[in-house]
Amino acid sequence: MYKDINVFDERVISCQKCPRLIKYANETKKYHKKKEFLNENYWCKPVPSFGSLDSKILIVGLAPGKHGAGRTGRPFTGDYAGDILYKALYDSGFSNYKKSISKSDKLTLKNVRISNAVRCAPPQNKPTNNEIINCRPFLIEEIRMMSRLKYILALGNLAHRQIIQCVEERQSNYKFEHGAKHKIPDSKWQLVNSYHTSRYNINTKRLTYEMFLKVIHKLNH
Repeated sequence: MYKDINVFDERVISCQKCPRLIKYANETKKYHKKKEFLNENYWCKPVPSFGSLDSKILIVGLAPGKHGAGRTGRPFTGDYAGDILYKALYDSGFSNYKKSISKSDKLTLKNVRISNAVRCAPPQNKPTNNEIINCRPFLIEEIRMMSRLKYILALGNLAHRQIIQCVEERQSNYKFEHGAKHKIPDSKWQLVNSYHTSRYNINTKRLTYEMFLKVIHKLNH
């Protein structure tokens, strides 16, 4: 276990386990910036978590977005999914500002830490099974380090499955369902499910802001 969070973060950032993701990051940095971000120096490395290890809530997404966290270096920062997430956290009293813009802004989280099942931006937002497995030890260690943890919120089925694998439980015993709470044996924390705050889910009404806000409010209890 890493006693120093800075050491843990550096281990995340310096990870080189997945050649496909390293190649994709390098290509993005050189050739595939969005027009509005051409003058920005893209992060294009594994993205460390955001928030204190003393938090009672850990939110786990899928992976950094190419032009979001892949650009800014902070989970859910600089893209649509993050706009929904951080607004809901602000409206629920978990942050001091409703939007996350960059690592250098004044945003602080209250009792919440934000992470991802996979720490690098994958092509088409679809990590391979080996890439998911390669990233799992970081999440296992993170969960262990969070001694005050009360809830883990999985945003989407992939994050849900990764968390169940982290605690070595059977997937068939924990069905992903929006709004569901799962008690994990021998754990002080509960697993909570939500659809991911992706633009696709919001645009198709699979997830509305009000639906997501209800899930966030469950983390206050």
